[in-house]
Amino acid sequence: MHHIMMKTLLAASSLALLFAVPALATQTTPSELAPLHDTSPVITLVEGSERRDISRAEIESLPLHEIELRHFEGPEGRFAGVWLDEFLAAQELDTAERLRFIAHDDYTIFLTPEDRREKRYLLVTRLDAEPLTLNEFGPTLLVVPADAEAVEAGKESMTRWIWSIREIQTR
Repeated sequence: MHHIMMKTLLAASSLALLFAVPALATQTTPSELAPLHDTSPVITLVEGSERRDISRAEIESLPLHEIELRHFEGPEGRFAGVWLDEFLAAQELDTAERLRFIAHDDYTIFLTPEDRREKRYLLVTRLDAEPLTLNEFGPTLLVVPADAEAVEAGKESMTRWIWSIREIQTR
C-alpha cells in the first residue's frame, strides 16, 4: 500500500512540474556581461546650470547586475544595469534633495533620498545582453526589482518605473 501511495505521489509531483508555469526570478545577481564601450551620449545630467552628457560606457563602468523579469509594458527577459545609488554616487549626485527623471515623451518622476532608501532602483541599459534602443524602452530605464511581481499583478504602483530616460535633474 505504501509503495502505491509513493508512486501516486511521485506521478502527481511530476505532472505538477510538467505543467507548472515558470516564475521569473525577482532576485538581482551580479552580471558576467562585459561593459560596453559605446561613448555616445544616452542620458543628460542637469545640476543647476551645468549639463553633462553620460554614455552607456560611463554607466556600465560600474558593476552590472541582472534580473529576469517581465516588464508590465511587455518586454521580458534578462534586464541588466547598475544600481541607481551607485550611479548617483559616481556622478556625485547622491546627496541631491530630489531627482527628476524625464523620459523622451516628457513623462516625469521624482525620487528623494527617502524613496531610494525604501527601495533599490536598477538603472537598466540592456535586455538579453543587447543595448536597449529607444524603440525598446531605452536607452535607459529605471525598474524596482523587488516590486516586479507585485507591479505585474497590479498590487504595487508602477509610477516609479520610467523608461526612455533622456535626462536626470537635481533639485
